[in-house]
Amino acid sequence: MLNYSFSIAELEYFLLILVRTMGFIFSAPFFSDPSVPRNVKVGYGLLFSVLLYNILPSQAVVYSSIIGYSVIVIKETITGLIIGYGANLCSTILAFAGHIADMEIGLSMVSMMDPTTRTQVTISGMFYQYTVGLLLFISGLYQYILLALKESFVLIPINGAIFSSERFLQSMLEFLKDYISVGFRICLPVFCAMILLNAVLGMLAKVSPQLNMFAVGIQIKVLLGLFIMFVTAGMLPRVSSLILSETKTVVTMFVESMM
Repeated sequence: MLNYSFSIAELEYFLLILVRTMGFIFSAPFFSDPSVPRNVKVGYGLLFSVLLYNILPSQAVVYSSIIGYSVIVIKETITGLIIGYGANLCSTILAFAGHIADMEIGLSMVSMMDPTTRTQVTISGMFYQYTVGLLLFISGLYQYILLALKESFVLIPINGAIFSSERFLQSMLEFLKDYISVGFRICLPVFCAMILLNAVLGMLAKVSPQLNMFAVGIQIKVLLGLFIMFVTAGMLPRVSSLILSETKTVVTMFVESMM
């Protein structure tokens, strides 16, 4: 017969681990996918919480009343949401790169609903997100974000989070700087090819004004853009490693902002 006993203090500590883990699960990449049933997410959260409770050293939770404990619960939930959101934030770089590429190719008006984020995205954005997302899953991004959750309990103990708007603002500014630079690096081959094509079409328009370069250029841009994306598909593993390193940087900055 299974005989397992615990004290009220241990139950309170486990519940605080659980709320941070559940906040992380509902905002982290892969786990927060809308296609994953909620009961599966809850099961993941309970499993990870039990494992973390057995791994982490026990810690006394100090509070004065039920209101004080409720404040600690809210703090732990926000902490988990912020850490998971920081890991999930870097996926928007791929959508930005795809949007820039489609603007240059001429497919910016062609958009579709992304079932994972429930937002309108372009064709190239969907291509980058699903392809790089698969590569990130193969490269073990889910292992890193789970280790980040575990290390967050060491760096930010229970009821130890300090929310500073100034440090969060600095972290967001650093991310926005990398957001633009990394996004343009991803779509740079298409961007450069379109600039060269526009220069060639401009010279042809001067040489042969009777030709309708606008009508010809639209078709050439689509064909050339798709060809460049096909040729540069071998660079996507490097893109996935770039997104992985950026995810590690953003998660580290967000955790340091709460220390």
